Amino acid sequence: MTQSQISTTSMDEPVEIMPAVRPSPVRGALARRIFDYAADRVHATVRWPDGTVTGGGSHDVGAPVFEIVRPDQLFARLARDYKIGFGEAYMAGDWRAADGHDLADVLEPWAARLTELVPKGLQRLRGLADLSAPPVQRNSVAGSRSNIEAHYDLSNELFSRFLDPSLTYSAALFAQPSSPFTGDLQEAQERKLDSVLDLAGVRVGSRVLEIGSGWGSLLLRAAKRGAHVTSITLSSEQLALAQHQVDAAGLSEQVDLRLQDYRDVRGQFDAVVSIEMIEAVGREYWPNYFAAIDALLAPGGKAAIQAITMGHRQMLATQRSHSWILKYIFPGGMLPSLRAIDEALDRHTGLEVTQDLSFGPHYGETLRRWRQRFEANWDDIRVHGFDERFRRMWEFYLGYCEAGFRSEYIGVHQLQMRRA
Repeated sequence: MTQSQISTTSMDEPVEIMPAVRPSPVRGALARRIFDYAADRVHATVRWPDGTVTGGGSHDVGAPVFEIVRPDQLFARLARDYKIGFGEAYMAGDWRAADGHDLADVLEPWAARLTELVPKGLQRLRGLADLSAPPVQRNSVAGSRSNIEAHYDLSNELFSRFLDPSLTYSAALFAQPSSPFTGDLQEAQERKLDSVLDLAGVRVGSRVLEIGSGWGSLLLRAAKRGAHVTSITLSSEQLALAQHQVDAAGLSEQVDLRLQDYRDVRGQFDAVVSIEMIEAVGREYWPNYFAAIDALLAPGGKAAIQAITMGHRQMLATQRSHSWILKYIFPGGMLPSLRAIDEALDRHTGLEVTQDLSFGPHYGETLRRWRQRFEANWDDIRVHGFDERFRRMWEFYLGYCEAGFRSEYIGVHQLQMRRA
């Protein structure tokens, strides 16, 4: 990873870590009007460089404060692409959470009303302004490998600095049904893993297929139950570490780890499990994904997947759009709706959803803890080649996702699937 150019200034000055954007007076003025509209709409509190406070929440005592550092650059980036520019402006230091305020708290009102940020009259022009995802991000066999490597092969050292010791990179399931959540994160992750394995009916002697190995926490949990596990991944970094953990645990005879695409797996399995992998499949390939699960599931078997979801209307509105998170974090990704999953199962498989565990707020807490660890361990992370631009990019990613789950704009579900 190359180091971005950094100009260190006083604490009150922005840090130059991204190229400046040439402002357009007309487009910048329009972006300012849309921003002001949105800030009023979501009841945000916005502080400007001269100390002026605006927004629908400007009179709310103690409300989280969105602090603008460089208005011209903020609106230049928003004018270029409103959705991508918002996150890029944070990366560039054009805005920030004011001192004493948390980033996710600042972002939550925006996430809660994401579909209402642009006036209805301008929403009709969305198709003209929205950029499509680059064709190279299609999740073909070759494209999937490239998209997965772009995120999961960043560095095992990076992920080990903010995940729990089991290196589980998905929503934890805490003992409490709702906030405030307490308890150890690793215990909550193990509870989540056990829930998925229980939904899939994994027990001694089960033949298990895991689609998406991660760093091995689920496959190890399944093998310790006495199951025989085939686990596939497209990340060579994850494969190497997962294999090391399998060998260290003395479970090599029970686990077959492969660098393989789900479309290339053959055989029959009593259980198919997959945690937060469908988000990387892409809508174009959801039929292939579910058809593969159906074909690989032995008679009487069960599948269990954990999926991040969004509302169906929101999914349809954004399905062809390029977004900040697709550009910088998860190329090729797309969140399904529960309705889209049901439709794909009905049209392309003999499977149906027979159990549904929803626990979206638990993901908000999981992300909060990840972000705390990421920030606390930044000095250990940056020595592995990660720069200030990367730090702000990942702060925004973790904080924005946390706000999304807290506001219930997005959710997470464990779904059991069986043949009708």
